[in-house]
Amino acid sequence: MHYSLWSYPWDLLDIGIDEAMAEISQAHLTGISLTTSYHAGRFLQPRSPKRKVYFPEDGTLYFPFRKEKYRSLLIQPTAASLIKEHPNFWDHVFESANKRNLKVSGWTVCLHNTKLGMEFPDVTVKNAFGDAYYYNLCPSHEEVRRYMKAMIEDLTDQYPFHALELESLNYMGFPHEFHHEKDGVGLSERDQFLLSLCFCDACKSRSTRDGVDITHAERTVRKWIMEFCENEVPIQDDNRFMQLGLNYFDDYPEVTEFLCWRSTVVTSLAQELQEIMPAKTQLYFLSLLTPSKSWLFGVDLHEISQVNDGIVVCCYDTEPLQVGIDIAQSKETVMTNCLFAGLRVFYPEVQSKEELIDKILRAKLAGTDGYLFYNYGLIPKKRMDWIREAIETVSSMKFET
Repeated sequence: MHYSLWSYPWDLLDIGIDEAMAEISQAHLTGISLTTSYHAGRFLQPRSPKRKVYFPEDGTLYFPFRKEKYRSLLIQPTAASLIKEHPNFWDHVFESANKRNLKVSGWTVCLHNTKLGMEFPDVTVKNAFGDAYYYNLCPSHEEVRRYMKAMIEDLTDQYPFHALELESLNYMGFPHEFHHEKDGVGLSERDQFLLSLCFCDACKSRSTRDGVDITHAERTVRKWIMEFCENEVPIQDDNRFMQLGLNYFDDYPEVTEFLCWRSTVVTSLAQELQEIMPAKTQLYFLSLLTPSKSWLFGVDLHEISQVNDGIVVCCYDTEPLQVGIDIAQSKETVMTNCLFAGLRVFYPEVQSKEELIDKILRAKLAGTDGYLFYNYGLIPKKRMDWIREAIETVSSMKFET
């Protein structure tokens, strides 16, 4: 059984790499999933002896990338200052992890990158009005795909990762927790979804190549956006929208065709990255949404599971019963023996050790092949005991196969 802990480089450096690895090992975890690229944020640091609030640099790489790998590309990366200050960070990480038989995975944020979006706005997602979403690089754009391949090759050439866990390798939603977001309309989930749809030139070019004309869908979506922006109060249709999923658009075949094509973009990018992976490293697609909702991000987990080595389904802010339902549905959907449950050990979504054990047991009974816990530096030290005891409980139980 695979048990890994999502972690940040700055936490390991603040606490001490060896001390952190020892603690992770003592909690019966089998691995650490460590950030290789990341976005901006503001994080409360309960574990750090040096600080209590940290602002990561936006859109930077947390490994010493090799410039020659990117020389011919439009998109150029930036290394985080932390890595410049600690050039031997990864060597120390692998050395310390190997001593404790811990597997090191690279937690890699892909297309969620405001820094690069601001520098290269032509490669970002653009809505039906042509407005750029700087926080989301478009998976259709060839320059984005070339950059992703270069970064993955650079990472796996340099380090013997057990796996790369690819987060945000897809279209993103309209809500982003961007700095001072404003919405005076009262957007419904349907409205937010319509605003998230990309009709950039790269999507139009790729869809035309694939024999799909998305301009009709663009006009329809544009009309719907204009309508909800003019409503006195929002029309609430969220229950029907979420229950029907793609079938919600059955009366608009041009939109359905566009949405089905959209998922092929993400799947093809996942496949291209799988093809360049070395045999020693697994490639896991990290989905922030469960199979019934993943289409909102242009993700077809069934198809992606056939081209990648594994799927991580994040069951965040979810009651124990629903965790079991989500993993069971995932097990029916994905075509891989590596299906992992992502669990966040945040309060109040997990209010006790017993609740965490309940979630883990339900995921196990539903057929998960492992767990990833979020996040080492963001939770109080005593919650590491919750993880340890939860793993002990699951490990001591016998399950029928």
